[in-house]
Amino acid sequence: MEIEGQVALVTGGNRGIGEGFVDELLAQGARRIYVGARSIDDARAAAARAPDRLAPLELDVTREDQVAAAARDCPDVTILINNAGAFRMQSLMGAPDLSDLRAEIETNYIGLVAMCRAFAPVIRDNKGGAIVNVLSAGGIVAVPSMGGYSPSKFAGRAASTCLRAELAPWNIHVSALIVGSVDTRMASHVTRAKSAPRDIAKAGMVAIRHRIDEHDTDPHAIEVRAFLARDAHGLAQSMARPFLAQQD
Repeated sequence: MEIEGQVALVTGGNRGIGEGFVDELLAQGARRIYVGARSIDDARAAAARAPDRLAPLELDVTREDQVAAAARDCPDVTILINNAGAFRMQSLMGAPDLSDLRAEIETNYIGLVAMCRAFAPVIRDNKGGAIVNVLSAGGIVAVPSMGGYSPSKFAGRAASTCLRAELAPWNIHVSALIVGSVDTRMASHVTRAKSAPRDIAKAGMVAIRHRIDEHDTDPHAIEVRAFLARDAHGLAQSMARPFLAQQD
């Protein structure tokens, strides 16, 4: 599948990795890109730089009414980028209540599935296309400091596999992107080297073009995958060590 001439929708397209996807889709010749954001003002500001090809879209993926409205108002979509995400920086036991966990699950898993359910018929009616789910290295190895985020990305990964099988007869390919450290507001607390959002988007374009099921997008994600294959127990222990030290 080539990007040129396609119509895409990017959730969380006003900043971070989502903005990187919008920029890369523009560069690779997408005909039209819907820029989804929870705030219509944020969506309009993001779309203003290329009003002939970018269309603002108020879209909170946790709101069923807005997801349904988006599917109704964007009938020409052939590529869906499920990028919107929530990370509340809480552990499962350390959080004061379950509200952060619920927000992460609602956005990163249920919202992703809701968007796929709403837009798969749209993409099918446009003769097929692609769905890209932006996941995380925290979706292939459990990270205790990402208490609700990591499990939600595991769920998103499993959903991607299920949806890939379900949507193949509709000529819709589902790619899962495994993303490591990226230079975004969500990862502002991370001190290690971080990739640029645009680089993640470029990897996403490769996944679309070559129908890659699961794609590690950056050096950190590749490193985590390699470490997991080499020493899964050691990786799990290294992730848990800060919490074990606190208990000692």
